[in-house]
Amino acid sequence: MNKVTWKKYTFEFLSIFIAVVSAFALNNWNDVRNAKISEEKILTEIKNGIDLDLQDFEGNVRNHNLSLNANKLFRNLIHNKAVDQENIQRDYILLFRDFTPIINLSGYESLKASGLKIIRNDSLRFQIIALYDFYYNIMEKLENEINEMQSYPNYFKPVNDLLHPFMIFNDQGDFLGFEKDISLSESQKKELESYFWRLESNRNYKLGRYKLVQEKMKELKGNIEKYLN
Repeated sequence: MNKVTWKKYTFEFLSIFIAVVSAFALNNWNDVRNAKISEEKILTEIKNGIDLDLQDFEGNVRNHNLSLNANKLFRNLIHNKAVDQENIQRDYILLFRDFTPIINLSGYESLKASGLKIIRNDSLRFQIIALYDFYYNIMEKLENEINEMQSYPNYFKPVNDLLHPFMIFNDQGDFLGFEKDISLSESQKKELESYFWRLESNRNYKLGRYKLVQEKMKELKGNIEKYLN
């Protein structure tokens, strides 16, 4: 094989080699680019979901505090102290109301469908998993599953059994309020106080958990924003 032929084959080989390597590099670049775009879209979706979750959690916190105010009102009521009964119907409902967190899972579901490893930052990925699989789970269990933390099923009937003789209704059966003089024995008052104490304790515990989880939500949201920028 002469020198010219060798040069020809060498040139052809180099041309093919460069073309293959370039194609591989381009394909790899496209894969990395597409993965980065997918990562950014998912993180943006998670960040927007956290914004909605924060609004929902803040609403639940406000409502729990309203329930605590109702608790104080009924403590005064059973001791025949002057109370404002303008919103007594609402307060009696709030006294036993539980507040279910509505968590936006679309971003996290998209992440799991794409593979958790699409989040390149290990610390950020761990934060996301911890928020959705641990901290959110705490609130859902407290509000929906743990029996001793449920207000209405545990406390409405025993409280209502003691208070309903003093409730005022109109001819249409609408609840108007309570009589000014509520004649309860000391034993009955203590029984009601024990229910009010437990309702208050449960709500304060939930509020403490809400505060913790909200801090984790805000921390993750801030870290996502820094990472995207």
